[in-house]
Amino acid sequence: MTTTDPYAGERLKLSPFYPRAKELNIRDAWSVWNGYKFAEYYYDAEYEYFCVRNLCATYDICPMQKYQISGHDAEAMLNRMVTRDVKKIAHNRVAYCVWCTDEGRMIDDGTIFRLSDDKFMLTCGSPCTAWLEKSAFGFDDVMVTDATDALAALSLQGPTSCATLKRMGLDGIDTVKPFQIMHFPFHGETLMVSRTGFTGDLGYELWIPRDLGLQMWDDLYAAGEDYGIQPFGEAATNMARLEAAFIMPAMEFNEALRTVNFEHDQTPFELSLGWLVDFDKPHFSGRAALLREKQRGPRYTLTKLDIEGNKPAEGSYIYKNERCTSDIGYVTSAMWSPAVKANIALAMIKTEHLKGELWAEIYYEKELRQYSRVVKCTRKTKPFWAPPRARATPPADY
Repeated sequence: MTTTDPYAGERLKLSPFYPRAKELNIRDAWSVWNGYKFAEYYYDAEYEYFCVRNLCATYDICPMQKYQISGHDAEAMLNRMVTRDVKKIAHNRVAYCVWCTDEGRMIDDGTIFRLSDDKFMLTCGSPCTAWLEKSAFGFDDVMVTDATDALAALSLQGPTSCATLKRMGLDGIDTVKPFQIMHFPFHGETLMVSRTGFTGDLGYELWIPRDLGLQMWDDLYAAGEDYGIQPFGEAATNMARLEAAFIMPAMEFNEALRTVNFEHDQTPFELSLGWLVDFDKPHFSGRAALLREKQRGPRYTLTKLDIEGNKPAEGSYIYKNERCTSDIGYVTSAMWSPAVKANIALAMIKTEHLKGELWAEIYYEKELRQYSRVVKCTRKTKPFWAPPRARATPPADY
């Protein structure tokens, strides 16, 4: 008897690493990312965070969208779409970038990998097929291919990550600089390794055809056995990226094409990403609106805060005085940072109030009772966590 699954189209997709991840996810703590079954954590989020900061750990980035963009007009098309000047990206280099609507509101952020004169890879957190197809309209020779399901991608982060890759046999990996790409032969195919990541620490991302994903995992874990290799999930990732002051969609910004309420999305200038907007290059989506905003200044500015005490300011309002008579902003992400030993947060604050006093009203629970306190905030200008090893070339063996 032949049966069909009536929910086949709704079932979650499985990463090529799922057979190994399932064995290691002893808490069975799964979430969803772009239709993939995805680990929220494997054992304990804080334990996984400390693995990233003290040893090395892997994060499955197969659900991240990956688009191959090729053709004679590929560079021109991308340069028309994103705010950064794509012509300045050298071969085998990666560049962080953002793209906007004509109103200058941010659609998404991601990375562009320049693989040759006319071949690129764009990665981003959410599906962007429709916008890429619109952006390609009018260009004669450009092809956009969604390669998300065709590639196995794994992020390896932490101080022993380079030592692990050297043990794996990737000769010369210690010469790779931040945002650089290197290729290695691997079981008859090519393994691409980029010195990139989302933790602010020393780290790499590994890219291989899907059918070699498990082989890559097994070789990597065999090489990393003496270096403390462990998997980590979304919860630990969010801790690490906040210490590095990296933005997260649905926390620091709403994707413009999914935002319903007027100006509940953000601009690059509001997110302190003005350095990604290049007005010296030819026209790009949102240029006129962003130029007007640069001239008048953003209404809000994403700000790094060191907050008194040890109660995370999650969901807190920011005020201009201790009496909390007028709110001037809101916290987007907050935590007690184990590495920094500080109460840190990112907050969207009305730009006109940045030079004045900043106070947060924090609500918290203690044994089923609700409490609140008002504490002073100090602006920080640099990432909370930026260890020298993250940029050292060659990295030291820890």
